[in-house]
Amino acid sequence: MKIGVDIGGSHVGIGLINENGKIIAQEDQDLNNELKSENYAEKLVETIINLITKVLDKKNINIQDVRLIGIAIPGTVSDTHIIKAENLHIKNFNIVSEINKFFNIPIVLRNDAKCAAIAEKEYGSLKKYDDAVFLTVGTGIGGAVYLGGKLLKPKKYEGFEIGHMVIEKDGIKCNCGRHGCFEKYASMKAFKEAVQRKFEVENLTGREIRDLLNDAENREKAQDVIDEYIENLSTGLANLINIFEPEVISIGGGFIHFKELLLDKLTQKLHEKNMLFNNQAVPKIITAKLKNDAGIIGSVIEYKD
Repeated sequence: MKIGVDIGGSHVGIGLINENGKIIAQEDQDLNNELKSENYAEKLVETIINLITKVLDKKNINIQDVRLIGIAIPGTVSDTHIIKAENLHIKNFNIVSEINKFFNIPIVLRNDAKCAAIAEKEYGSLKKYDDAVFLTVGTGIGGAVYLGGKLLKPKKYEGFEIGHMVIEKDGIKCNCGRHGCFEKYASMKAFKEAVQRKFEVENLTGREIRDLLNDAENREKAQDVIDEYIENLSTGLANLINIFEPEVISIGGGFIHFKELLLDKLTQKLHEKNMLFNNQAVPKIITAKLKNDAGIIGSVIEYKD
């Protein structure tokens, strides 16, 4: 038995996973604004401990029966530390030692997009592809790349920072301190904020924004926002296509919940866009099969670099 932990910019999901890679019990919690304080890292650990305890209690399982905890983090990590997670406002935090104070079992720490990509390759949307790009498009943007069936890994740390690829010189300031980063224009957070500005509302949930745009009149009013978002997202994807020429791009994260509204438009824009060196190289654009469970499942999959 293993436990997978997927930490997002606004949500934590925990899953108890059997030897077949199936989630048999699950708990989750939104990360509200109160958590985003100076001691946020410590409160995050408390949340994880509480959720792990709940998921174990659900199945009457003792922690001694768990052989591994996997943790997926949106940012740069080492074997033990969150080096930098901009959307969590955490730097140089030894999360492994903190959790080991409560649960003294092996812990594996990985980049969240990498975890999700590993799960999609093993069980989901990337299973039949050797050359693929996986993107998590949510609060921020993360990514992972398979070439020749092998997962590319940066030399020093876990994960590629695709969300911090610059698509607009001297553009909007990002949480990382630089300007014009991909995720400031093409994350779901950016899309939701733009929609709320258009309708002059605040603090809408993703579901409320989806319901708002399901109305034809509202959708027409927001068409310029949708078009601009698709333009920004397709610009970043065009860069990735030019570099890697993947067979497929699979998108996970909050984007999945807006699939009907955005996916066909994105594919169409890539075919129209005059940004690809090889216009015949537009890959298949799909969404993650495992949806929001991909990070949980991938965090505990054992693989060879």
